This record gives sequence, structure tokens and C-alpha cells, in this order.
Amino acid sequence: METIYLGMTGDIIHPGIINIIHEGSKRGKVMVGLLTDSAIAAHKRLPYLTYEQRKEVVENLKGVDSVVPQEDWSYVPNLLKYRPDAIIHGDDWKTGPLCKIREEVYKVMGEIGGEVIEIPYTQGINSSALNEMHRAIGTTPDIRMKTLRRLLQAKPILRIMEAHSGLSGLIIENIEITKEDGTHSYDGMWSSSLTDSTSKGKPDIEAVDLTTRLQDLTNILECTTKPIIYDGDTGGKSEHFVFTVRTLERNGVSAVIIEDKVGLKKNSLFGTEVKQELASIPEFCEKISTGKKSQVTKDFMIIARLESLIAGYPVSDALERAIAYVKAGADGVMIHSKEKTGEDIREFCRLFRAEYAQVPIVLVPTTYNQFKEQELAAWGANIIIYANHMLRASYPAMVNVAKIILENERSLEADPLCMPIKQILELIPGGK
Repeated sequence: METIYLGMTGDIIHPGIINIIHEGSKRGKVMVGLLTDSAIAAHKRLPYLTYEQRKEVVENLKGVDSVVPQEDWSYVPNLLKYRPDAIIHGDDWKTGPLCKIREEVYKVMGEIGGEVIEIPYTQGINSSALNEMHRAIGTTPDIRMKTLRRLLQAKPILRIMEAHSGLSGLIIENIEITKEDGTHSYDGMWSSSLTDSTSKGKPDIEAVDLTTRLQDLTNILECTTKPIIYDGDTGGKSEHFVFTVRTLERNGVSAVIIEDKVGLKKNSLFGTEVKQELASIPEFCEKISTGKKSQVTKDFMIIARLESLIAGYPVSDALERAIAYVKAGADGVMIHSKEKTGEDIREFCRLFRAEYAQVPIVLVPTTYNQFKEQELAAWGANIIIYANHMLRASYPAMVNVAKIILENERSLEADPLCMPIKQILELIPGGK
């Protein structure tokens, strides 16, 4: 019998998928090329189900004879590898973003002597709308927590944006743009100690405990689905850090980042010539180890933030600490710097990558923001955090509107700077 190739994501099985499998099975044995997480994540949102979960579902669909991984968004590599007699696809790819892939498929199938079968698109089925409905349903703490590790395996670089409220979380959840290489969006959110306290009109001090911050964190968790990385400051005492880890894990937070700085808290970007005191390496390693032992799952991540460069110490000090922290169980390292050239960060990444090829590196390019994400990825970075931009953008906008209303003694002149109420209601689920 002929081999009929069918590429699919398999996250949502709807009547259109069943129909195309049925049509393919009339012609021969249906081989499903199931897109891997990495093939999907570079172009659109990561599926809710893992590859293995999707594979189990698809293997049990009537009419499917075999399932193979499709590790590229394009069908071409698998068509050349398996050389099927035909490929089957809905005719909706004649227009839209898959039009170019269709041209590639026709060319390759012509070269290998195969056929392209196009099935009329099943009317009334809108995969994008189904995905939106799926997003509206929400997620569970367990699924959300696991997503960060899945994304790290699927994508070369993750883009994380600071969120300090439910509204800022909704913006990060929904905003996306389409470029030539696919859809660009944020992969997750950063719950910043600085922006959380500032949004409350309070100073950024360690005395603000998890209980106080948990309300704003809960507001974000309730209206979003993307993974969250929590700014844990120093983590406090080891015995207290245990409860922080368990609370965050239970709520579905994916990771906590703790810094090896001690003494009176000062924001890392606040200029000072005085060396800040760092925790001793054994002390901080013990805190990391204690936190890891307290986890209930293997999915939660504890990431060590290195303050050596901020405190005025050399790259060698940061490297020594990073190696020790990873050996103590840290799932990744964050390196911070006030140096605008980024050369110290680049050097650290080079040296750390020589020791650990796979351990995630987190960068916060606030001062050296001239570098694009792909450049930072080339250094060895896995996660880029935009740590305070949502709050920094909101403050001048609010001040400007407040001044305009004062100057004009009415709000008419401020209307062009304000989002229409209708759009706000549409942004918030159930707000209409």
C-alpha cells in the first residue's frame, strides 16, 4: 500500500483532523508527522500537551498507522527522509502563512515522484478560535509550572517580561506580532520585587515578605497561563526559604531566583562605589541545597543570581560561585552587571559554557540593552528578562495624562493618550 504523509500538531483533535485522516486512509497507510515542541514553539504558542501526550492520542486515532516526529516547522526534511508516496493537507494552505510551505512541498514531492493531495477545508472549524477558547479556559498550577522547562528544551532563547499586576500580566499573555520567521510573543513573566513594591508606592526592601507579595502574584496567576519566574531576593534564611519554595511550587510558579547578596538591600542598578557584601559560598550553597530538597516535584527550578559583578568583584569570582552553586543543585544561574558594554557578561558566559554546556543562563540586559536577543543567545544565554519595563512605561504615561487634565481642566485633551473603555473591557476576560 502507498504511504500517505500527514503533518499535524495534535494538540486539539477536531472533526477536520478526523476527516483528513479518513481521506488519507482510503489511499494507503497514514504516517503522521507529529510536530515536536521545538518545531512548534519557534512559530506559535507551545501546545498544552507534551509531545509524548500528543503522540499517545494520535497513535490511538482510527486510521493512523504510524507516528514519527517532525522536528521542523517545514514538512520538507521529513518528506526527504521518509519519501512517502503522497502528502495530504487541507486546501486552506493555498493562502495565508502556510502558502510558502505549500510551494516547498509541491517542489519536493515533484522531485521524489510523489503526489500532493489537497482536501477541502472542513467548514465551521477554526483551529485558531479553538486555541483561543482553550486559552480562555485557563491552566492548572501543575501544567503552568512544567511549561518553563518544556520551553527551555524547545526554544534556543526565552523572552520574559516583567508583570506587576493582573492587567500587565494580561498584556504579556496576549500581545504578539507576526514577522517573517513566525509569531513573536513573550514566553513568560517575571514577578519582580522592585516593580511589585514600587507599584504599591513602597520601597524595594526585603522586609516585604511572600505573604504580602502573594496577593499581586495571585492576581496575575488567575488571569494568565504563561509560566512565571519569581524574584525571591536573597531567599531569606534557609529554614524560611523552604516555605517559599513550597508555596510558589504549590501555586504553579515555575522558578524562583535568589541572589547571593547580604546586608541592607540596595537595588542592583543603584550606583555605588562601595563593595556590597556577598554571602559566603558555603552558606549560599546550603540554602540552594535546602530549597531543592524541599521541592515536591522535579519541575520547579531554583536559579542562583550572581551579584559579583554588581558588587565590584571580577568575573572569576562570579564563575567560582556559579560552579559551586550548580554543584549544590541550582537549576540555572542569573548574572547581573551595571557595565554598559556587556563585555563582562559575555566573558562570564564564555567561561561558564566551557564548564556547563546545558545549564541555563539568565541575562537581564537593562544596562547593556543595545544587544538583540539572538546576539545574547550566541553568547550562551537561554533566558532574557526585561525586568522592569512595564512599570517604567506606565508611570510617565499616567503622569502625562494627569498633567494634561490639570492644565485643561477637563479630560478631552487626554483622550488620545487613553485606551478606550471598550477595549479595556474586551481585554479582560468576561469584562464585556
